[in-house]
Amino acid sequence: MSDILLVTEKPEDWQGWSERVQVVTPGAYFSSADYTKYRKYKVINLCKSYQYQSLGYYVSLLAEARSHKVMPQIATLQDFRFPTLVKEDAEDFDAIIQSVLKKTEGDKLELFVCFGKVQDQAFAKIGTLLFNLFQVPVLKAQFVRKEKWMLGQLRPHNVGDLPETEKELLNKSLEEYVLGKNRSSKQFSRKKYDLAILINPEEQTPPSNKKALANFVKAGEKIGFNVDFITKNDFAKLIQYDALFIRETTNVNHHTFKFAKKAAAEGLVVMDDPESILRCTNKVYLSELLQAHKIPTPAFQILRKDKTGMIPSGLEYPVILKQPDGSFSKGVKKARDEAELKKVLADFFQTSELVIAQEFIPTDFDWRVGILNKQPLYVCRYYMAANHWQIVNWKNAGSPEEGDADTIAVEDAPKALLDLAVKATALIGDGLYGVDIKQRGKKFYIIEINDNPNLDEGVEDQVLKQKLYQQIMQEFMNRLV
Repeated sequence: MSDILLVTEKPEDWQGWSERVQVVTPGAYFSSADYTKYRKYKVINLCKSYQYQSLGYYVSLLAEARSHKVMPQIATLQDFRFPTLVKEDAEDFDAIIQSVLKKTEGDKLELFVCFGKVQDQAFAKIGTLLFNLFQVPVLKAQFVRKEKWMLGQLRPHNVGDLPETEKELLNKSLEEYVLGKNRSSKQFSRKKYDLAILINPEEQTPPSNKKALANFVKAGEKIGFNVDFITKNDFAKLIQYDALFIRETTNVNHHTFKFAKKAAAEGLVVMDDPESILRCTNKVYLSELLQAHKIPTPAFQILRKDKTGMIPSGLEYPVILKQPDGSFSKGVKKARDEAELKKVLADFFQTSELVIAQEFIPTDFDWRVGILNKQPLYVCRYYMAANHWQIVNWKNAGSPEEGDADTIAVEDAPKALLDLAVKATALIGDGLYGVDIKQRGKKFYIIEINDNPNLDEGVEDQVLKQKLYQQIMQEFMNRLV
């Protein structure tokens, strides 16, 4: 039996549409015991009205009470009481509207948005934008031009009242939404669970290379997942999945955090979970957390913008200076003397009130211990870039220069190294982490904990090969069953 329910007052219009979907009436959804016991249903509410206390309203309300994933949600329907807030909820909303509509003739434009798709591809960005903001099956948007283009009206639209020219669009967009754009055009064996991998095809230094991503798909399908790649434009599609794997560099002030928060709220198994992103991506928080629990780290001080004359005491030059939210060796500078320190601080304080000053521990390589659910998964050595003090050198024009790397079996790694990595990540959560560690003599020091560690073919998988990808996919499955 399918776990996707399409609820409509006119099931006859949708019979035989797809074996992937159960088509039921609101009455059947309200009264059948089949729909009250199982928590994994994904409900697409196509009722003709979502007005307060209408059938459509109660379908969404009961779906949420039953812990079903439903479109639209009650909170979304409530948002339409305040349509002027749409601009405040959208990143670069006005810029996108002006850019897309600048060549549009006339002073009015009406668009029907069916699961994020529009008839005229010239307005495709607007369709995606509105659907990501307001996850409703069919939206009717009206734009007007005064001094510039503005959204005049936005509201849910009755699918039964769609113009004939839009009905084919509705069918195609619903099919793609339900089946996935990679599935609707080919035969394949459906599996019980759906997993989305969030990627950014344009990212210069993604956490997984293309071959590794292909290995995740292969491993996921072997474990029992239907696997899709999604991008930041697919926010509205999250409710159709059971799990989310973020393979794009994360940050709190970023759509990756929004995806993680939404996925967690919808009951998806998600890595990186929002708490881990929040705790790992800010080095100020992480430094204080590790210090509070007596986890060994290089000596450090937190410098404040309102005390720019303060020079870190007790730290010998060179001093490492870190922006709180830097990643991939970005936002990390080395000051060789007081003059250089002041110059770097002046730059960093333009975007942050706090900066970390840290003891410099020169080493030929950094340890990286991969941790999954509080257990060591892999151990790597990342060597410094040629003639540089970091593993990545961003000074060169073009592509960044990276040092070599090798991987050893977990059982061959120093026990103290593994114990320290496990202890440190236990303070964060039980997800997937990469712990960067310096070694000085026989002592180990945590440099940072990454919630979104590199997993590249040819590096982190040198020892485990395909088992690396399978173990991660199996962890997702273990948390679902």
